[in-house]
Amino acid sequence: MKLLRLKITDPAGFRSLPCGFEHHFRTEWALQDELTQPKGFAPFVCAGPNGSGKSNLLEALAAIFFQLEVLRVRRSFLPEVLQSGKLDASPVAFELDYLIQIPQEYRRQDGPVWAKVGVWKDPGDSVRFQWENQSDFDTDAYEAFKGGHADILLPEYVLGYSSGENEILSLPFFKMRFVQFDEYWNALTQQLSYPGHPETRLAYLDNSFSQAILLCNLLFQDETTLQPFREDVGIEALKEFRIIIKRSIEVTAQQAAQLTSGDYVLPDNSQDGYFTDNPAISLSTETGAYTVNLTHLLEGDEKSSIIEKLKRCATLSYLDEDTDTLILDYWVNEATKATFRNNFDDSPLGLFQAFQVLLALNLYSVSDSLKTDIYRSNSHYVSETAPTLASDQRIMRFKFVRFSKQGVPEPMMLKELSDGEHQLLHSLGLCLLFRDTNSLFLLDEPETHFNPDWRASFISRLNSCLQGREGVSQEMLITTHSPFLISDSKPDKVLVFEKDKATGSVSISNPDYNTLGASINKITMSTFGKRETIGGHAQAILDGLRARFEQGDENLDTLIGEIHQQLGDSVEKVLLIKAILDKAERRDQEAQG
Repeated sequence: MKLLRLKITDPAGFRSLPCGFEHHFRTEWALQDELTQPKGFAPFVCAGPNGSGKSNLLEALAAIFFQLEVLRVRRSFLPEVLQSGKLDASPVAFELDYLIQIPQEYRRQDGPVWAKVGVWKDPGDSVRFQWENQSDFDTDAYEAFKGGHADILLPEYVLGYSSGENEILSLPFFKMRFVQFDEYWNALTQQLSYPGHPETRLAYLDNSFSQAILLCNLLFQDETTLQPFREDVGIEALKEFRIIIKRSIEVTAQQAAQLTSGDYVLPDNSQDGYFTDNPAISLSTETGAYTVNLTHLLEGDEKSSIIEKLKRCATLSYLDEDTDTLILDYWVNEATKATFRNNFDDSPLGLFQAFQVLLALNLYSVSDSLKTDIYRSNSHYVSETAPTLASDQRIMRFKFVRFSKQGVPEPMMLKELSDGEHQLLHSLGLCLLFRDTNSLFLLDEPETHFNPDWRASFISRLNSCLQGREGVSQEMLITTHSPFLISDSKPDKVLVFEKDKATGSVSISNPDYNTLGASINKITMSTFGKRETIGGHAQAILDGLRARFEQGDENLDTLIGEIHQQLGDSVEKVLLIKAILDKAERRDQEAQG
């Protein structure tokens, strides 16, 4: 995927992007250069001061693709509240152009590899698509998806990640998590088959997926691919882990009736009925409680069901009948890895999607009214409205994920790593999982906890994870405050954000100098408005010393000695000492003259 242009035509604007805001991601010349002479993966680096609106661009793209995803999913399943057409769909008007790589099965003989897609929406109208270069058409989005064109018109996945508290970016992704759960619940109610992977293409890969991301990579990737894990974090080998699956939950009689046609029989010695036409429902004759086996659609089929595959890969598995909890233990060696490859089509992404399905079941405790509120929400704090379950109440969880690490005698757990190590494994790991897909990555400050060395090598690490994959092309936008990411990017891939203090509107420009290989000082001064190369406290001390020098009543040799004693080496210190020495030299010359 290659983004070309975004324009906000919503009369109310979108966040700090005003109506009429327009950004061209690539010039025609730069686009042709990329297509004819591909030079590997290079993300767009969004930089600027805090509050300059860097995240607004990512939010706009996430919001637009959420609207498209709602239309795409509607043809199979969509919660009723999202089908009403009365929900806020900000931005209500926009224009988005991008190139999409045409899947091989859809290409004409000797036809183009890329197709240009135009998506636009006017206030009060439905979203429309224009597809150029292949079989030109202009049609309503829902009709396009109903005609089976989603695989051609849309990126395979839109992936979000934020290391901070930017919940505006995460909002559409959280909504899609609940859509995924509701889709499964609907299949359970209707006793339909379930594909074993998420129907939705939007995925917000926050810290709740960290263990799943690490496991999938350590189980499937080869030594060369995992080299960044080895060099930077020192991860050597996965040793063991446990998966705990709580199969059943208690429900009310009303909820049980919703999962069935309402037919029931009277068990012996009880006046309460239990339902018979859904095998996922049962009634305890001892307690009178209804239970639902939430994992019913994910087990049973020996060949295809997720849980059966995980059981086949386990070193040991057993069912605690008292709690109806399945325990799967894995002691990892080459045979374990081979079994996972055989059961999940040699695909780490296939295993990860199985984990996504199981982890989505942890949303079972969210009430219908709360889900409706979330679907309608524009809140910045939507994740705080969903209850956080205690570990023993979760349908699926990991435990005892242990791996060996260089310099550490005993296997350690993921939670024992530092924030920076955790963040590096997470960000690079999600890129590895989706490197064979045509996807859009929206990463909000993914390197906040990195040390300077890791920040300096982050672009190179991303490149090694994503470049050189034949037949696929990813697009990535990264927001950052790190000058290192800018120094590793060409000017046309650096988007500098500025916010007008009077109007609050955001503008984007490319640097007017060659950023690739530019010094950190140059970038810090030009992009972030930091003219000094030292900290604020040190600068105050240096300013005080300069003021004493300018007063002219100090012994210059004594003052230079004090400067050396108080301050470390810096450009500012050198310039001040040079000014003192120059004054001393002039004074000596005047004395001799």
